[in-house]
Amino acid sequence: MSETTQHHDSEYDPAASSLQGQVDPELMQELLHIRSSIDNIDAALLNMLAERFKCTQRVGWLKARHQLPASDPGRETAQIARLHRLAEEAHLDPVFAEKFLNFIIDEVIRHHEAISETHAAESNR
Repeated sequence: MSETTQHHDSEYDPAASSLQGQVDPELMQELLHIRSSIDNIDAALLNMLAERFKCTQRVGWLKARHQLPASDPGRETAQIARLHRLAEEAHLDPVFAEKFLNFIIDEVIRHHEAISETHAAESNR
């Protein structure tokens, strides 16, 4: 865990809630227990996204080195179709899943374009 993550975690109060003192303490405990699981999942999601972006950075450098376009519409279409199936199997709204993936794809393309520009500038030195 990085120092930044540790710093932010030490400032995070998992019991923070505007409901404290307004609901039955037993209910509050149940909410906090479930929210603790959500917090763990959020941390895992962020770590998974970080790993995913490390991989897409490598793809971006390969594309730049071989002068390939930043986006790959065929791959993106296949990924969206795959994600729709996975979302349905997981009982998750496929429209939400597509929006989420499109957000990630847009960010990846932006990174790939930046990598390509950096690579081009370095090649022209």
